[in-house]
Amino acid sequence: MVDIHVTINNKTFATVKAPTIADFKLSLNSGEFVCLVGASGCGKTTLLNIIADLDHDYDGDILVDKQHKIPKIGYIFQNPRLLPWRTVRENIELVLEDQHAASTIDALLETMQLTQHQHVYADRLSLGMSRRVSIIRAFAINPDILLMDEPFVSLDPPTARQVRALLLQLWQHRPHTVLFVTHDLREAIILADKLIFLSATPMQIISEISVPIPRHERHNEQAVETFRQQLLNDHPKISQLL
Repeated sequence: MVDIHVTINNKTFATVKAPTIADFKLSLNSGEFVCLVGASGCGKTTLLNIIADLDHDYDGDILVDKQHKIPKIGYIFQNPRLLPWRTVRENIELVLEDQHAASTIDALLETMQLTQHQHVYADRLSLGMSRRVSIIRAFAINPDILLMDEPFVSLDPPTARQVRALLLQLWQHRPHTVLFVTHDLREAIILADKLIFLSATPMQIISEISVPIPRHERHNEQAVETFRQQLLNDHPKISQLL
């Protein structure tokens, strides 16, 4: 695990005169689970793409443990992006160079409760199961940082709760630095060590708030709701981002 420091002085798309991101600085501590919360279109996905080295057209720096280098990325998109003609296990094996990684795959499948479905073709999976496979695929490469772009969007609430709980279980067994985008403040509170609230364009950080609820109490809906209400009362601008 590594510390990652992001500086974006300016990110402007050619079709838009005003910058999408400006004077932006973000630090992620090793093993930290950070949730980004901001209005649609503010630049969250653009930020993830810059960190993932998918977008080079910006003025800024990405430092990994104080060095200029590209971090090893596990990227979980809103769309699971599985190959439908391959099985669950084959989709995971595609990202692994080590042909002797069977034990790693076995452990990840067990944690995410997919062992019995490992030979099912991806186009036969439910959306919730597909999301679990995409999470396994990202963890399997042992990345420096996991980028997660609203991975539970469009799931029904019970399925989202199940996959969220499985993600946390996997993360606690295999700690990684995580940057997670969500519009759901309850979800952010359940998952995060730290919440980062973002302004509209040009995107900047409005506030950084640590979540004080112990992890073993995050399943307590009343504790989560109490803290959520406290945030909204203490920081009225937050409600405009949700």
